Amino acid sequence: MESKGYFDERFILAKEAFEKNFDLGLEVGASFAVSLNGELVVDIWGGFSDSAKTKSWEKDTIVNVFSTTKIMTALCIHLLIDKGLIDVETPVFKYWPEFAQATKENVLVKHLLSHSAGLPGFDEKIPVEALFDWDRIINLLAAQKPWWKPGTKIGYHMTTFGYLLGELVRRVTGKTLGSFFRENIANPLNIDFHIGIPENYDSRVADIIVPQEVFAKWQIILTKLFLRKTMRVFYNPNIEIIDFNGRAWRSAEIPSGNGHGNARSIAKVGSILACGGMYDKKKVLSQFTIERAIEPQISGRDVIMMYSPAKFGLGFGLLDDKFYLGPRSFGWGGAGGSLCVMDLEKKLSIGYAMNKMHMKGEDPRTGPIFKAVWDVVNKD
Repeated sequence: MESKGYFDERFILAKEAFEKNFDLGLEVGASFAVSLNGELVVDIWGGFSDSAKTKSWEKDTIVNVFSTTKIMTALCIHLLIDKGLIDVETPVFKYWPEFAQATKENVLVKHLLSHSAGLPGFDEKIPVEALFDWDRIINLLAAQKPWWKPGTKIGYHMTTFGYLLGELVRRVTGKTLGSFFRENIANPLNIDFHIGIPENYDSRVADIIVPQEVFAKWQIILTKLFLRKTMRVFYNPNIEIIDFNGRAWRSAEIPSGNGHGNARSIAKVGSILACGGMYDKKKVLSQFTIERAIEPQISGRDVIMMYSPAKFGLGFGLLDDKFYLGPRSFGWGGAGGSLCVMDLEKKLSIGYAMNKMHMKGEDPRTGPIFKAVWDVVNKD
């Protein structure tokens, strides 16, 4: 498969690794982008945007990137921190009074950002359609008792992360997080990333291709391992029955997981953070705020993600030597494979977005591409 787009010749091996994934049958449609020192040095795409392989993936194709959206959500919070409107050491209820219910008066903003607030799921059984009712979820979270003492454990707030931080944005600015992102990042910086998309965008949205049998296998594994908290996060509500290509999902604002973009827009957002807050000669964020965002807040075994090792700053996973990057690398990814990773020292950001979800163990697609990028960057 020959990809389309632009690439600096130094990154020819990364381009070839991207294309090889198609030749191996690992991709249907995907895009890959690299920003270095604020400039796009790779912006390529290829394949098809639908499972029937009748519609080509184009330059402006966008796709649901699931939890990679958390990068954009965290960025919104850091914009407000930078303006002095939010303090990470302040109890959440100071901004959101109803949040003080159920012994949450000691939950700080930094706990929400570091997945340590003890609010990864709900005790009350809720239906999938509740995800599309913002006020209903917010009321449930306000009434929810933490599953552990805030700040003492890591537990991936897979779904609740975006609602908790989105409500913080709404309380401080009066705007939804999707609107705030659009007005402060996407529109002024011309970044094609959206949290909640209107129907007229559907013609350029790639279909998510979900291997349904994998969800069933995961449910069996989690049940056998007696990981009840994990079950309550992944299956309350039962996300496997969501139509990720449906209008209800696409139009909702779910800042944990329904952002739509492509590798180019992901890399552009990452570039703001990787370049110390500068974007296209504009100051978007202070270097100080970014430095503080990647200071380790908590590390250990994630009690939700099957006790896998984890380390978080303020809204970002701290990657260390993952993805062949350097010691000051950070980012996050989404279910099925999408990624946004950044290296502050190298002023490097990488975006990857695809429609065929990989759900079985470590994704084989991105490692070779990232290594090829890092080999070039590390040489310069």
